[in-house]
Amino acid sequence: MKRHGILNSHISKVLTDLGHTDMIVIADCGLPIPAGVERIDLALELGTPSFVDVLRVVADDMAVEQVTLASEIKDANPVALEAVTKLAVPQDYVSHEAFKELTKQAKVIIRTGEATPYANVILHAGVIF
Repeated sequence: MKRHGILNSHISKVLTDLGHTDMIVIADCGLPIPAGVERIDLALELGTPSFVDVLRVVADDMAVEQVTLASEIKDANPVALEAVTKLAVPQDYVSHEAFKELTKQAKVIIRTGEATPYANVILHAGVIF
C-alpha cells in the first residue's frame, strides 16, 4: 500500500499519466460531464467530499502550472476561490459557459460532493524539472 500521496488508484494513475499542459478538472456535484471524458466520481452525499479537500490532496500530488476558473466564482464562491488562490499559480478566468466547453478537453473530471456554486477548477499540468 502507498505510504504517501493519493490512495485512490484511479486518480493516482491519471496523475502519473499526465503530460505537460494536460488538463484535469475538479468539479462540484452539479457540473455537467461531457461525453467521452473520464469521470472519477467521489461524491458520497451533498458536501462530501468537499471541493477544498479534494483540491488540496490532488494539488499536493500534482505539478500544477496554471488554473482556469469560471469568472463567476469571484462573486459567488469566495471560499473555493481562496482555496485555489493558495496554490500560488497563475489563474485564468473565463465565463462559466466557456469553462464547460474547456472541460471537453480534460483527461478526467473528478466529481466531488461539493454543493456550492462554481466550485470547479481546471488544473493544467506542469513539469517537475
